[in-house]
Amino acid sequence: MRLVLIGDGESPHLLKWARALAPRVELWAASSRGFLPGFDACLPPERRLALHTNPRHAGGNVGVLAELPRLMSWLRRVDADWLHAHYLTSHGTLAWAAKRLGGLRAQLVGSAWGSDILVAPARSRLMRLLTRRVLRACTLCTSDAHFMTERMQQLGAGEVLTFPFGLESLPPPPGPKSPWRCFANRGLEPIYRPERVLQAFAELQQAQPEAELVVANAGSLRTLLEAQAKARGLHVRFVGRLGSEAQAREYAAARWYFSLPESDSTSVSVLEAMAHGCLPVLSDLPANRELARAGAGVLIDGEPLVPRMRALLPLADAHGLALHRWVADHALFPPAVAGFVRRLHELTR
Repeated sequence: MRLVLIGDGESPHLLKWARALAPRVELWAASSRGFLPGFDACLPPERRLALHTNPRHAGGNVGVLAELPRLMSWLRRVDADWLHAHYLTSHGTLAWAAKRLGGLRAQLVGSAWGSDILVAPARSRLMRLLTRRVLRACTLCTSDAHFMTERMQQLGAGEVLTFPFGLESLPPPPGPKSPWRCFANRGLEPIYRPERVLQAFAELQQAQPEAELVVANAGSLRTLLEAQAKARGLHVRFVGRLGSEAQAREYAAARWYFSLPESDSTSVSVLEAMAHGCLPVLSDLPANRELARAGAGVLIDGEPLVPRMRALLPLADAHGLALHRWVADHALFPPAVAGFVRRLHELTR
């Protein structure tokens, strides 16, 4: 079965899909930009097309559509069974237009990433129309949370496979942790509400003076946040972007993990934290409530936080191990992709 990924080849998320799909299909890829070096290990250059545009998730991607004739010509030569679009309002529209105008035999499959379903359709009637058109054209879609699946079906999607954009491999079971060591690694941008993380940690530190917080990642708010933490006397270390090994060490050391964005689907970072036995403190969002129902030890932001953290602490080791096992059973990416490919084969036949 011949499948073409259509998305942003400079995104590590698309690379993750490529690594999972490469052993299972004859994989090709078209990128609206370029390709990360990691693609070299799973996809030869002769099976790739880089359009070198600069797409923006907020819209206005005329430059992407200007490359449509070039993409159609390449896709005719590839003659794929499936066009697999990632981020539906940009690359989904591109794949739909290429199939419709190029006379391609390939079927469409679309993978939603979150804001393309939860945010973009509400921005304008045009974005909602494009999203509906792409979803209705897809033979199959994927979603990483049940509430997002429902939203997709309300917009016109047919069959949707729902599985987390999970871990590629499972870390070792969690070991001993410092009781009040905290970690946060979402982007330091307004949508991720890092100022709420500082506020929540300030409440914890006031009650537990030995508490400490490590903040990884980067973003436009870092300088402001560092100044706020210093002014308030918070025990916070800002460590910037971390490689995978350094990040794994922070997960392994932390008892608590904070992720408090204003909008989100099922976050890979949250799943990583759970796999390392961290007890997550999460925004009150539908996908996070799904995680809270799935396993004990997940706290949803809302009611006074510190008393609930103290109540959980005596059972923290047991909860951490249970979360690790839940990820092993429900949130590993390769088995989910294997099921996805099986369904594509069934639909191809």
